[in-house]
Amino acid sequence: MNSVPQPSPTVGKMDWFIHDRFGMFIHWGLYAAAARHEWVKHAEEMSDYEYEKYFCHFDPDLFAPEQWARMAREAGMKYVVITAKHHEGFCLWDTAQTEYKATNTPFGKDLLRPILEAFRAEGLHVGFYYSIIDWHHPEFTIDTKHPMRNHSDAALWNGIRDMELYRAYMRAQVYELLTDYGNIDIIWFDFSYADEALNGLKGKGHEDWGSDQLLDLVRELCPDIIVNNRLDLPQEQADIHTPEQFQPCAWVTINGKPVHWETCQTFSGSWGYHREESSWKSPEQLVRMLVNSVSCGGNLLMNVGPTARGIFDLRAVTALRAYGTWMDLHNRAIYGCTQSSFEAPTDCRYTQNGNRLYLHLFAWPFKHVHLPGLTGKVAYAQLLNDASEVLLLDYDKDSHGGGVHPDTLTLELPVQQPDVLVPVVELFLK
Repeated sequence: MNSVPQPSPTVGKMDWFIHDRFGMFIHWGLYAAAARHEWVKHAEEMSDYEYEKYFCHFDPDLFAPEQWARMAREAGMKYVVITAKHHEGFCLWDTAQTEYKATNTPFGKDLLRPILEAFRAEGLHVGFYYSIIDWHHPEFTIDTKHPMRNHSDAALWNGIRDMELYRAYMRAQVYELLTDYGNIDIIWFDFSYADEALNGLKGKGHEDWGSDQLLDLVRELCPDIIVNNRLDLPQEQADIHTPEQFQPCAWVTINGKPVHWETCQTFSGSWGYHREESSWKSPEQLVRMLVNSVSCGGNLLMNVGPTARGIFDLRAVTALRAYGTWMDLHNRAIYGCTQSSFEAPTDCRYTQNGNRLYLHLFAWPFKHVHLPGLTGKVAYAQLLNDASEVLLLDYDKDSHGGGVHPDTLTLELPVQQPDVLVPVVELFLK
């Protein structure tokens, strides 16, 4: 039996975050109209002029944030992080800092306010994603990620651009977001790449962003807010660490020390709406990703990319319903849970909340499952989906010489797996 890691105290208020465990990421912007990845401007090296068609035609006439929020709640999600501005520079709110915003599109309205209101009405915590990259701003210097990185005039253009003006722009926008929209629980900055080089261009890090000033502003405006780790600052200044499109197999550590963490993932291979993307994960994979995250002491932030008409496409709706069906029966094996000090058997994961230990079975065995280190420590066991008893077998009487160690508790399961994506046995510890 191993001890459960204990992260150091953070500045941001973590109680709700480490209880809720499951959130919705929303990537939405002009790239939804392109419908071929949120990095389409970068990938296709599109100029502002070429990209302008998406701005001129952005009119999400079916936008119904109440439906988004309801689907998130029904899926078992407890918080939302919405892209106020992604790398393309387009702003979903009526910012005073630029004309490149939702209120100047054919839709003509602030999109952030109704989204926040809808999710708060469903009882979810709310947060902003804010890209510190901006491919549209005229003072943002061309770098290794910029769509114009291979243009022959890139160096010439950089000679007349002033990143200090862009840093002031970012601070002004963050000020708006954290003062005009009520209490914000989390802010998700994205991202730094200081060590990159291409065509004589450099990447960007904390000095380019003015990260110290930006973080100071956030802490001053919202002392309890949770801040992620992508400003290229010392790791201890972040409240949460954010492995992306990666599924940890153990508690995340930085410099050997455990940290609060959240993996951000997608239903498919793209964050923004991608009409023809085909690598959509199965319902079983989706549930296992959530379980695995919590079993390692972390959160799962699962992304949805709405269409340019403002709805979740059917594939996303189906995935959310799969989560909801499983969470309706198993959410107490997720909420308030964390990594267990017990070592789970092969093809299983443990989550634990106090004296309740949850055994998640990724592969259904024939009749018996053996739990090392639990002999004499379990008072009662039941399948969580229907609260039906699971028998505890006594080693001395019931092992039949099967090589089971005396310290191992054996459970007797039904021959047929319950009709759920990932069955869970709830163990009541003595």
